[in-house]
Amino acid sequence: MKRTPHSVNVARLTYVVICELAGLAIALSTPAIELWVGLFGALIVAGFFIFVESLMKDFTLRGFSTATFGVAIGLICGFLLNRVGITDLVKLAASSFSDESIGDSLVLALNIAIYSSLAFLGAVLALRSNQEDFSFIIPYVRFRQDAASGQPLLLDGEVIMDGRLPRMMAAGFLTGRLLVPQFVLDELQVMANSAAAGKRQRGQRGLEILDELQKNPGVPITIHDARGIAEDESFQGRLVQSAKLLGARLVTTDENLTKVAHLQSADIINLNDLSDALKPAVVVGESMRLALVRSGKDEHQAVGYMPDGTMIVVNHAISKIGTSQDVTVISTLQTSAGQMVFAELHDNEGEKGE
Repeated sequence: MKRTPHSVNVARLTYVVICELAGLAIALSTPAIELWVGLFGALIVAGFFIFVESLMKDFTLRGFSTATFGVAIGLICGFLLNRVGITDLVKLAASSFSDESIGDSLVLALNIAIYSSLAFLGAVLALRSNQEDFSFIIPYVRFRQDAASGQPLLLDGEVIMDGRLPRMMAAGFLTGRLLVPQFVLDELQVMANSAAAGKRQRGQRGLEILDELQKNPGVPITIHDARGIAEDESFQGRLVQSAKLLGARLVTTDENLTKVAHLQSADIINLNDLSDALKPAVVVGESMRLALVRSGKDEHQAVGYMPDGTMIVVNHAISKIGTSQDVTVISTLQTSAGQMVFAELHDNEGEKGE
């Protein structure tokens, strides 16, 4: 159960005090109202509105503005119906009554019914609509919003636990508001409480990274409750649907999720693809200084690594393990795991030339 913030409790207490003071003032200024009646009546009013407020605990400011927009559309539709002459027809039908007050009452009741019903329907339709529906109605507002704040970034659990996201945000490679679906946060909490040590460490790391992002004032981050997403959808399906519903780019390191998002025409960023794109290209004939750290697959091979993690296999260098050597690239091979580079020692190159 979600805990009520202390600031909300303070606001409630302040409201009760104000209502009690108003009830006291009314009782003192009106001799016909006893003091206890004013205080008790004010307490009832305060309790009623606090009860209504508690029912609206999941109703956000965004939802309120959306509902207000829907109400405005409904009232405009009611005004247009009134201008068409619906009430004139009622007046004409009510003219048969001898009492004019009956006709006026019918017109008033009809106006109230039309305006309230259309306002209600407008609010409900607006709350059920997504961002794409609003951008169709008022595309300029959507354009200004995207230009000012950038397209939101929806994070999955894998990219949060990966650890590279805070550095990329700080470097400016990724910009925009970060959105974390509630079901992703729930998954991290389950992992953090797992009995398996590896899973527990990854979950705890993900929660620590989220805490680090929230403490950074330059990185706006929001936990999205993801209402409107079918619970029977797969986890990947819920992520893709959330991204499309919010008009956000999905950020992940999962190759399968990337394929699913592309098939459903969702915007997605795979950090592994970004990392591969930033790796320097290694070309045949390039020379470099390389630390040889272990043996390779063949008996004569030694292996070293570039600063970006690219593995380089050096032929006839088994005896040089533990040292740094000058090597020359002789071939490259692109695999599903990344690029493999083969090289020769400079001494061997010299010997071959002789």
